[in-house]
Amino acid sequence: MSEHSAPALKSADDPAFMLPASLAALRLPLCVGGLFVMLLGWWLASGVGSDDLSEVEAAHIGANFGMSVYLTAAVYCMTIVLGSLFFVLIQHLVRAGWSIVVRRIAELVMVMVIPMGILFIPIIGSLWMGDGTLYRWDNAQYAAEHGFPEAVWTEKIRWLNQEWFTARTVGYFAVWTMLALFFFKNSVRQDQTGEKAITDKMQYWSGPAVMLFAATTTFAAFDWVMSLAPMWFSTMFGVYLFAGSILGAHCLLAVASYVLQKTGAMRDEVTVEHYHDLGKLIFGFVFFWTYISFSQYLLIWYGNIPEETEWFYVRQVGTWGGVALALIFFHWMLPFVGTMSRHVRRKPGLVCAWGAYLLVMHYVDVYFMIMPSVEEGSAGGLVGVIASILCVVGMASLLTGLVLGLAQQNKVVAVRDPRLGESIAFENI
Repeated sequence: MSEHSAPALKSADDPAFMLPASLAALRLPLCVGGLFVMLLGWWLASGVGSDDLSEVEAAHIGANFGMSVYLTAAVYCMTIVLGSLFFVLIQHLVRAGWSIVVRRIAELVMVMVIPMGILFIPIIGSLWMGDGTLYRWDNAQYAAEHGFPEAVWTEKIRWLNQEWFTARTVGYFAVWTMLALFFFKNSVRQDQTGEKAITDKMQYWSGPAVMLFAATTTFAAFDWVMSLAPMWFSTMFGVYLFAGSILGAHCLLAVASYVLQKTGAMRDEVTVEHYHDLGKLIFGFVFFWTYISFSQYLLIWYGNIPEETEWFYVRQVGTWGGVALALIFFHWMLPFVGTMSRHVRRKPGLVCAWGAYLLVMHYVDVYFMIMPSVEEGSAGGLVGVIASILCVVGMASLLTGLVLGLAQQNKVVAVRDPRLGESIAFENI
């Protein structure tokens, strides 16, 4: 028997489509507080050093650790933003009807690619400081100190150099900004005009957009994260980062939808059917992330080539080995079992809870990608962990405040999308 009865379409100006005042009031505190907490975390991380080293060496270790913590926070937030952009692109590409009521949330988040571009300036700036402050390949002495063959290193630095790295990063953000603004502006314009031609235009350009997205995100993963270990490589690394990215985006949609409903927005429009679909996507991408992670590991494990195994070896010993096991049990097994049941997926509160949980585990995954590549492979002890948490919480809060500010100026649902009625009436089989 059906549990869902579709409500009548509301007027486009109905308060249910506006950001609730209780959330709008948080935008400034989140922006100001988030910026302060982020900078505090970064500052604390930059103070992590070693008493056994000279003052100059300790300062270099601290700068490297601080920038690594900042990069971890930036990559984590960037993956959520890019996952939201991909969600919007793929919904248009496949002409999905079910997702219209939650798509605007992803549209608001994907526009955060613009402030993320600003937040990436310190990362680019670290390259121009020299001495391998963040990326070790930026140190002119790095190859000689580690005995890398000159011919091999010469080829590496054709790709890994300050100028070319900076140009590529600017190019990535230019492409993502162009895509985000094109789809956001057209979606918002449709709120006023209701033109079906706008939907057709976005569908038409979604195919090329997905191809641009795939190319840029893959190479960004290589540049920003994989190059932290400059002699290591994996052709699957871009897909690995993407898997966590799209999983995180679906989790964010579930959490944001639930919070919006609890505070008074779109209570009739987002139904248990939509949570059911979000739950299915979360379950599916938990498995997809696991499949990609294991496939990358398996290929490198049975190849057993030293320059390929280095990355995993570092992450299998000491404290990092414990983090690797935690990811297996708590990023895969627990949520896999926990989101498998149809009964769980049809409970909005549980879908939201699992979404929030996996957003935390996604950060652990990004942390696991980046922090073992820090000089000496250290997590910085308790202070380092606290600094890492402060930095990512601060950056996420800052972006949340900016999203709320943008949401206050627009609707939280694409109110005149021609398939809105279909989305509200959507029912799982």
